[in-house]
Amino acid sequence: MRKYTYVLILILLIIISCTTSKKAVNTPENNKAIHGDTIRIANEELEYEVIIIDPGFTSWLVSRAFPRGYHSQTFLENKNRMYITEWNSRVLQPNRFSPNLYEMTINYDYTVNYGYEVNYLIYNYMIYFQNTNNQRLFGNVPSR
Repeated sequence: MRKYTYVLILILLIIISCTTSKKAVNTPENNKAIHGDTIRIANEELEYEVIIIDPGFTSWLVSRAFPRGYHSQTFLENKNRMYITEWNSRVLQPNRFSPNLYEMTINYDYTVNYGYEVNYLIYNYMIYFQNTNNQRLFGNVPSR
């Protein structure tokens, strides 16, 4: 009987811990909010918004990604162009590529200057995605 009590308490604790939620923190200096593993960057002037929701990405970004400033913005834009083109191609082929991995297209206009931070986060998400899901979108992928 004692075993069942411990198991019941453990299940209740798991349920309670899963139902708690955290509020997103807004930082006014660049309008970036981080909520658990959700990163949001928005610029109302250019009318764009980047939302990255993936368990583990925030900790990966802090611990394993190259630091900001390591790559130039031009490098990041060129890599993002190749990665996003291939990503969008795979979204349109659900019979060939898993629709669970490639759920929606990414609207990335190559003629718009999104700035360093947006390109940095997109690039690092693409690296994270490829390494954690054993995918290769384009060329060699850093294993960092």
